[in-house]
Amino acid sequence: MSSFQQEVAVEKILEVKNLSKWFTLGNNPFKQKETVRAVDDVSFHIDHREVLGLVGESGCGKTTCGKLILKIFEPTEGSIIFKGKDLASMSRRDLLPYKQEMMIIYQDPFGSLDPRMPIGKAIEEPIAVHNSMPKKDRQEWTANLMKKVGLSPDQMNRYPHEFSGGQRQRIGIARALATEPDFIVADEAVSALDVSIQAQIINLLQDLQREFGLTLLFISHDLSVIKHISDRVVVMYLGKIAEVASKSSLFSHPKHPYTQALLSAIPIPDPKRRKEREILMGDVPSPINPPPGCRFHTRCPHVMDICRKEEPPLIEIEPGHSVACYLFA
Repeated sequence: MSSFQQEVAVEKILEVKNLSKWFTLGNNPFKQKETVRAVDDVSFHIDHREVLGLVGESGCGKTTCGKLILKIFEPTEGSIIFKGKDLASMSRRDLLPYKQEMMIIYQDPFGSLDPRMPIGKAIEEPIAVHNSMPKKDRQEWTANLMKKVGLSPDQMNRYPHEFSGGQRQRIGIARALATEPDFIVADEAVSALDVSIQAQIINLLQDLQREFGLTLLFISHDLSVIKHISDRVVVMYLGKIAEVASKSSLFSHPKHPYTQALLSAIPIPDPKRRKEREILMGDVPSPINPPPGCRFHTRCPHVMDICRKEEPPLIEIEPGHSVACYLFA
């Protein structure tokens, strides 16, 4: 283990403050450029060895948020404080020691692997980039990782197309663990898999999280998956945070109308029980031209005049439970 990894763990391993990412569309000089506010003034923290679920509809900005934290995207504004250091303003050279401590598991297990590279080499690659292990030890460490994720070291010289989707995601997990990171972003890591395989991968991630002492940001649109794996949950809507709470508090007492609607859509595996759905009217507004005030007000069944005019602050209404809604202001 490197000296960098031996630093004393702080309670908050990661904290993002007022994080924003705006994308400019179009390159026509005769046309006014449009701006997509993918992530807009987002703040939250993740405790050491915690699994934080980040959930919301497609296009809410959750994947962009994960890539901002890893500096795959450069933030427009805000701070990304990892182990007490602000990564947002760091140069690429200064960022290198932290890169091996922060890894990602991608949604597409096939697209994230080089089809021309044997999987053993693919798993070794992050170690080689960061020079974090002598060359002679890499193959042994790779074989050990393959065993931990449920693959055989005999498969080391095979190529990605020779594996199933679930096996390829196991390869992606092994690759993410190669540099012994403290923090991993799992970006829709099971959404491309069959339900039975999803359960296996989630259980594997939980086992590895405990064994390696990992901190996870688990991004998903599936609340059933979030409920199974997360300790706390952040709910996003159209680039903004709607609610933050512990898993037990969020699923038993959701406060934001958007969270309530999401939870009402979770099916109950019992045909004899009926569940009343809260149907949201209309579509998600465009992030190019978000509505004024609360961004959810165009679909909210409890909308008030102030919701259309002023953006609600994210306030703590109970210890550890925060919501951005004027019903609780």
